[in-house]
Amino acid sequence: MYEKNLGTKQKALRINLDRRIYGSFAEIGAGQETAAFFFKAGGASGTVAKTMSAYDMTFSDAIYGTEEGGRYVVESRLMKMLNREYNLVEKRLSEKRGEDSHFFAFANTVVALNFQKTNESHGWIGLKFQLSPMGPTNFVVIHVRMRDDENVLQQQALGIIGVNLIYGCFFYYSSPETLLLSLMDDLTTDRIEIDMVRFSGPDFEGVDNRLMSLRLVRNGFTDAALFGADGGVLQPSEALYKKHILMMRGRLRPITNVHIDLISNGQKQFLAEPDVDESKVVLISELTLHNLKSGDKDIDEKDFLDRVDILCSLGHMVMISNHHEYYRLVAYLSRLSKLKAGLLLGSPSLQDIFDEKHYEFLPGGILESFATLFSRKVKLFIYPTLQPDGSVYSCENFRIPDHLRPLFQYLIINNKIADIVNYNKEHMHITTDSVLEKIKRGEPGWDKLVPENVAHIIREKSLFGLPAEESNITPEVQLQD
Repeated sequence: MYEKNLGTKQKALRINLDRRIYGSFAEIGAGQETAAFFFKAGGASGTVAKTMSAYDMTFSDAIYGTEEGGRYVVESRLMKMLNREYNLVEKRLSEKRGEDSHFFAFANTVVALNFQKTNESHGWIGLKFQLSPMGPTNFVVIHVRMRDDENVLQQQALGIIGVNLIYGCFFYYSSPETLLLSLMDDLTTDRIEIDMVRFSGPDFEGVDNRLMSLRLVRNGFTDAALFGADGGVLQPSEALYKKHILMMRGRLRPITNVHIDLISNGQKQFLAEPDVDESKVVLISELTLHNLKSGDKDIDEKDFLDRVDILCSLGHMVMISNHHEYYRLVAYLSRLSKLKAGLLLGSPSLQDIFDEKHYEFLPGGILESFATLFSRKVKLFIYPTLQPDGSVYSCENFRIPDHLRPLFQYLIINNKIADIVNYNKEHMHITTDSVLEKIKRGEPGWDKLVPENVAHIIREKSLFGLPAEESNITPEVQLQD
């Protein structure tokens, strides 16, 4: 049962008084506060087998080995720490108390705010642990960003979230959603952000880390989460470090041939940019929380997973975000990589970007938002749309209020916005809504409007309301599902 008002000191004391929970702490860099909470709570001898901090890089390398690329605040370093420290606990203590103990190893590798306050404050935190004596081991790993503007406050926040992680793993393991929620006990999102979480091990076999990532965004613990083409969760700044980001946003329910045409031709133009290195380009399909909802209904988690599965089958990375406005999205992407980025949009989305009502809450209005959107190394590639009269609507005949036209022309002239060329006009009549309605009705020909493998997945899993008789599963199986 979730005890929301249980304080950090109370959690540490409860663990200390549970004689079964026993292990070690290894904390690198600024994150040397978690063990301190257990010592200050009293009775730490019941929990702490060892605590250490390899602050000097030479000492750290001597213990855990070197890291490729020379970076220390990375997941690979954390995993080396967790595995080595847990193995030592097990090796040295199994015979003495293995039959009565739930062993664990807690570790973190963190960089906090420097004296000049010029660096990015973030860290990896994890626990390797067993839930029964002599039982198998599990992992829970998170990545955090610290938002306090004082080093000592960041250290305190790291200690709190470390205690929360250990407590959650031992007392809320049967409900991963509760465990996730409890990580922010005694903290606020003004102090710390959790932008990645990964559960693994036999006791978490039923956990889908993509859903856990969705909940991070939905609970406001972070504004964005990222998956690889294999469906595995990724830490955004690590996965996109020194990469050119090419991103398409949409509901993508389902992804259609017009999306594929947009991506294919937009990608060709982006790669042709003189300041783009083809070997460093990653393609991301983005789903916002807004696009995951259907009217006033909450997010359908199965529908979310279905869309992710389809996009991953096409080789895309997938991002879920709460960055509804494009300028906020660009500000976020520029934090992840300093290399040039490209956004693939339809002309209706460009029309929406120039709608001033979206920026009424900003003191500088549309100019303030555009200062963020276009001051970074970003270019918008616009896919034309088909008008009711059969004409093509593009940047060349873009309709815009007269007082904004000079601003639009400035962006065109300065290579910030460009039409996608060589598009396939035969695909331009396709809309996501019309394809979705055809699927729901089981109307013949819907499968010709989406990529072949997408049609196969929709049929195989009976997605998006496809009638059972049109799918590859029997009605009985569909009802059970």
